[in-house]
Amino acid sequence: MMRSRKSLWILVLTMAVLVSGVSATYPRPPSAATEPQSPGAACEYFTETGHWVCDEFLDYFETRGGLEIFGYPLTEAYVDARLGLKVQYFQRARMEWHPGNPDPYKVLLGLLADELGYDTKFPPARPEQIPAVNNSLHHYFPETRHVVSYAFLDYFREHGGIDIFGYPRSEFMVEGGLIVQYFQRARMEWHPENPPGSQMLLTNLVEEYQDRFLIPESVLKPVGEGGAGLIDTSITRLDVSASVRNVITGRQGVQTVFVYVTDQRQQPVEGANVKMVVHYPSGDQIYDRFDPTNASGFTHFSFDILPAPPGRKVVIDITVTYQGLTSTTQAFFLPWW
Repeated sequence: MMRSRKSLWILVLTMAVLVSGVSATYPRPPSAATEPQSPGAACEYFTETGHWVCDEFLDYFETRGGLEIFGYPLTEAYVDARLGLKVQYFQRARMEWHPGNPDPYKVLLGLLADELGYDTKFPPARPEQIPAVNNSLHHYFPETRHVVSYAFLDYFREHGGIDIFGYPRSEFMVEGGLIVQYFQRARMEWHPENPPGSQMLLTNLVEEYQDRFLIPESVLKPVGEGGAGLIDTSITRLDVSASVRNVITGRQGVQTVFVYVTDQRQQPVEGANVKMVVHYPSGDQIYDRFDPTNASGFTHFSFDILPAPPGRKVVIDITVTYQGLTSTTQAFFLPWW
């Protein structure tokens, strides 16, 4: 069959903490290690990035979380000469074929965060951070001496645990205006501006990996459904996410809004225009002086916080436009002191 196809912390802080695979397509000989494989019968073609996923990798993709966990394929399956394995890169993961392993461990995910240096970047949990008893809110992993808590722990348990994410490599922290946590195979991001069920997202780690370790151009190049030729790369949809530097603020000071724009293939959109409306009890404030999004799809804007009642959410409506396309999202912050 061939077919195209195209969510820590719940706010636990009011004053203190915010709680919330082809009839077997096997690798070619090492002499052709960087050559992509030809699709066979048990494959799926992803028009968004122009790549095939086949056989064991397709089965793993479909049974372990699909697009939410892995993102779209960025390469064809090929033999990586450095690793000595058949692999395939997706936006958030690298699948590896280990034929000598027992089922169900023939397909494993690469330890991308470890390979990027996050295995030694963060200190272990302090004694006061370690829970007395593992429970539904906190779990301490002695293997790496880190704690997973709240919505991070829920997502970890509900989406495959160690097999998908590996052991934690940090506690949750604020990084780049987001609350995040690193694992051996992934980086989780908490997006409170998103609707329930999509507030935890996974970072596209392979973008960082690709900058550090060169993936062969021959397998990165999109192919057509017939196995050759480029796909249509026109932008047909904008996907927008936004966050604020400080979720809890004073009733004065400066707030910063960060906006990230991607297309239907989850590729960064450069040159998108951003406008936002901040809804205060005293009236709306409109800001349209954002710089256009950069080559990474990011832009940000800082503004003075106007007086607002403590404990009352200030909602921010964000509108993004690009080449006749429009998309919206929301963020918010909570004035308190």
